Amino acid sequence: MRCRSFGAVFFLLSALALGTGGAIAQSTEMQQLREGFAHPPDDARVMMRWWWFGPAVEAPELARELETMNAGGIGGVEIQPVYPMELDDPAKGFRNLTYLSPEFLDRVRYANDTARRLGMRVSLTLGSGWPYGGSYVPVTHAAGMLHVVAEVVAPGMQSVAAPSIRNGEKLLAAFLAAGTPEHYDAAHTEQISTIEDGRLRLPTKMDGAHIALFFVSSRTGQQVKRAAVGAEGFVLNHFSEEAVEDHLHTVAEPLLRAFGDHPPSSVFSDSLEVYGSDWTPDMLEEFRHRRGYDLTPYLPLLAVGTGPKAEDVRYDWGRTLAELIDEHYLAPINAWAREHHTEFRSQSYGTPAVTLSSNALVDLPEGEGSQWHSFSYTRWATSASHVYGRPITSTETWTWLHSPAFHATPLDMKAEADAFFLQGSNQLVGHGWPYSPPSAGEPGWSFYAAAVFNEHNPWWIVMPEVTRYLQRMSWLLRQGKPANDVAVLLPEEDAQARFRPGHVSITDEMPKLLGPDLIPAILDSGYNFDFIDSAAIDREGIHYPILVMPALEHLPLETYRRIEAYVRNGGTVVAVGHAPSKAPGLMEAKQDSAAVAQISEELFQPGAKNSRLVPDAKTLPEALDTALKPDVALRETVPQIGFIHRRLPDADLYFVANTDNEPHTAEATFRTDKAHAEWLDAFTGEASGAGDGHTLKLALRPYESRVIMFTNERWSGERTRAESENVQALQAADMSHGIDIRHGWKVTFDRSGLTEEMQTLHSWADEDATKCYSGTATYVRTVDAAAALLKARVVLLDFGEGTPVERTASHYAGSRAWLEGPVREAAVVYVNGKEAGTVWHPPYAVDIRPLLHQGANELKIVVANTAINEMAGRAAPDYRLLNLRYGERFTPQDMDHLQPLPSGILGPLRLVPEE
Repeated sequence: MRCRSFGAVFFLLSALALGTGGAIAQSTEMQQLREGFAHPPDDARVMMRWWWFGPAVEAPELARELETMNAGGIGGVEIQPVYPMELDDPAKGFRNLTYLSPEFLDRVRYANDTARRLGMRVSLTLGSGWPYGGSYVPVTHAAGMLHVVAEVVAPGMQSVAAPSIRNGEKLLAAFLAAGTPEHYDAAHTEQISTIEDGRLRLPTKMDGAHIALFFVSSRTGQQVKRAAVGAEGFVLNHFSEEAVEDHLHTVAEPLLRAFGDHPPSSVFSDSLEVYGSDWTPDMLEEFRHRRGYDLTPYLPLLAVGTGPKAEDVRYDWGRTLAELIDEHYLAPINAWAREHHTEFRSQSYGTPAVTLSSNALVDLPEGEGSQWHSFSYTRWATSASHVYGRPITSTETWTWLHSPAFHATPLDMKAEADAFFLQGSNQLVGHGWPYSPPSAGEPGWSFYAAAVFNEHNPWWIVMPEVTRYLQRMSWLLRQGKPANDVAVLLPEEDAQARFRPGHVSITDEMPKLLGPDLIPAILDSGYNFDFIDSAAIDREGIHYPILVMPALEHLPLETYRRIEAYVRNGGTVVAVGHAPSKAPGLMEAKQDSAAVAQISEELFQPGAKNSRLVPDAKTLPEALDTALKPDVALRETVPQIGFIHRRLPDADLYFVANTDNEPHTAEATFRTDKAHAEWLDAFTGEASGAGDGHTLKLALRPYESRVIMFTNERWSGERTRAESENVQALQAADMSHGIDIRHGWKVTFDRSGLTEEMQTLHSWADEDATKCYSGTATYVRTVDAAAALLKARVVLLDFGEGTPVERTASHYAGSRAWLEGPVREAAVVYVNGKEAGTVWHPPYAVDIRPLLHQGANELKIVVANTAINEMAGRAAPDYRLLNLRYGERFTPQDMDHLQPLPSGILGPLRLVPEE
């Protein structure tokens, strides 16, 4: 998934450019950029997660689906074998292949060979479902947890039964504490070691209520989620080097052998959802070796203690967990991937216990989550890539998009993709593409919790244009270097100090520790940012003009000294709320906390030049503006408009997007030293002039995005309509002088062959005969073009404006575009037999002037809806027998009470001439 960046070429050309030759070199490199944008390379194409259900896959269908993807602009697949959708049926020749069987591996080999023939990439999950694990995992290699058992000790008792210890478990220690299981003093406990005949012997004298506490090294028992047939079993222990090595030998190596001499482009690990995993059998030994003291006496404090000492013990525990997963899981798999001539793509967030800098151990960090205006796993991954110099960051995209399956539209795809681009993602992995055999009929199989982006969705007719837009933007956001101004120091140490048994996720703690206002305060003030952590500062330094510390309590002394040096060398640090006061860790807290507090006092004393303490996030914008003028300053704040900036040697690239369902206008001043601006159209690949200077008037329709490039070359091409649109305030087309053509259409429903005369445009779901029709419908009528109409420079076929819909909360975490278009959901326009353009996003209009001639003109519009209407007219699949055979491995999401959706051209429809 790597792409050769033009950045290195630009730096070389700039270094060689002297005198008048410099202008020639600059012109050449800018032309290379424009050419690359117009015709981006295939390795920037979107990929798709390819669900192999069962897996019940056959070679002919694998080849057909790959060929269809390729034709639709999809550049590769991530093979993900998951749960079965049908029972084996010998009469029909239907069979679920056992995971890792010779037949299954043969299909993997065939898919890779076919994809290579088509010039497509193949990525491969090193397992089935997620997280890694399966039938081969013995209980001794299963995910571990610290299990705490509390037994009430009644007055006069001399012993209490010790908990039953089963295979895979070990009793670590027992303690006696005053109190009840709900309330006891963890700081004052007595360790007891005498166990005879399965009973713990108690002291002879005890006053008041007591409990016996038993700490057991146990297993979570978690099973692989959504497993394929034959892949069921325990999730493996991600802290165990032995368990990981066994997984690589048992699962990964057979998979890679199936690729022969052509390894996959990458191997993949999904998000770390190893729920409750916080322990490993050798934890006490590892802890003593790494932290320098025995954790055993502090186990009650770790479990339920309060106060600074408990926080310090928990931090040491969390730090040890992070080191173990880094050293025993991420680093070995990345090394293994390199040895096998591929790269490791990993979603390194969640549980267990990874840090931002864990991403430094993998070749291809991946994120997910479109929440560009708040904390997200996407910015977690892109930040690590920016800090550690990774050129590509992929994202799992469109997860849960506009539930249920088949409901998502092309506009939904664009709206969410833009939110990923705003966070720095430059490789999209769609979620996804369900393998669906002919026997499944229409609309075919779908994953239980995701959109469907295959040709079974009728609006596939515009997929090539959708993917071309995504490809151009992905390529463009790989050029040059990220130009984010602000580094936000994540309070990872504070998060680790909050850990509890069963809850050891740094990323889960981040939204609470950062608060709801910090990120909007930065973005809405015209800055973009990356996250950074103490390990990154220690390894890489701080290469940002501004460092923001959001109400940190704990900070390692060595990291703080580096921050102190950063300020001395001209960097700006802004602490929000309060400055750090403690060093994290039981031993470090005693040794280093006074020095940490001293640095805070000196850094943030009144009148300090490059450091400032502000009371809260609301006062942060003023401090940022004092340090550095905004990168993109809007005359009036518009929180719905976001941007990202890439810096090249001789150009500044800005991607700007309206993430709202309402139009917004803004006067934007860009902080660049380049004199001239031009627009780059990501739909057409064309460039056009945007004028001189650094201030532009932006007129952004709902979910519209724009690319602005600043250079020192004045635009020499012709003024375009795109340019004129963006120097005016946004307004609807003047329809008063348009020609109304909403009447008199002949409509043919292509799949059924039904034809009707539609006197006035309306939703075909309003009629009984076509209520449950999903597919394409062809609208035809003749339009007379008089000589006066042909004098216009532009003749828009204008479908009208989209209608904003009220945002509603969803049980699921997915997104959607909160706008319903006048065409539901996509259309391709033809004039006199030639394609004029597509309609699926604002503005819902196509310029048909080049294809018109005087007199009668045939106007044909092919419109496609979603598959929901057809599904609404049928009974839902019955998975009762499937669940009895395999267990309930999935529950279809939001599939109850489906209703047909509005479909077709809803109107109004006019021809609008423009001078």
